[in-house]
Amino acid sequence: MDFIFKSRVYYSDTDCGGIVYHARYLDFAEHARSEMLRTALPKVSQNEMRHDGMIFVVKSIKIDYKKPAYLDDELTVHTRLMKAEHFSAVFSQEIKRGDDDICFLEVKVAALSSDGKRIMMIPKEVVQALS
Repeated sequence: MDFIFKSRVYYSDTDCGGIVYHARYLDFAEHARSEMLRTALPKVSQNEMRHDGMIFVVKSIKIDYKKPAYLDDELTVHTRLMKAEHFSAVFSQEIKRGDDDICFLEVKVAALSSDGKRIMMIPKEVVQALS
C-alpha cells in the first residue's frame, strides 16, 4: 500500500525565517503513519488497539534532509510498509513539495503491550491491511 497524506506548513512549524524546523518533519511523518493505519483498519481505531492491549512505538528513525520546506508549503508524505516482522515493522516515508524531494525517512516501529512492558506480535490482519 502506497499511502499519500497531504499537510500544510503552518507558522508554528517554522522558525522566524519561515523555514520548517528539522524536528517538525517527524511530526508530518507520524501524522501520515497514523492516518495510514486509520485508513487501512477503518473498523479499528488506534484507541481501540490500545484498549485491546497493543500500541506501536518508534524504535528507530533514519532521516535524510534534501531541501527545506517553507511557511504555507503544501507537503505530500508518501508512506509504504517496507517489511513487517513478528514484532516490528519498517516504513519508508518521502516528504515532497510538488516534485521536490524534501526528506526521506525510514521508521522502525515495535509492537508493545499497552502498558509498555513487553513486546507483542503484530496481528497478521494489521500487516495484511498495511501491505
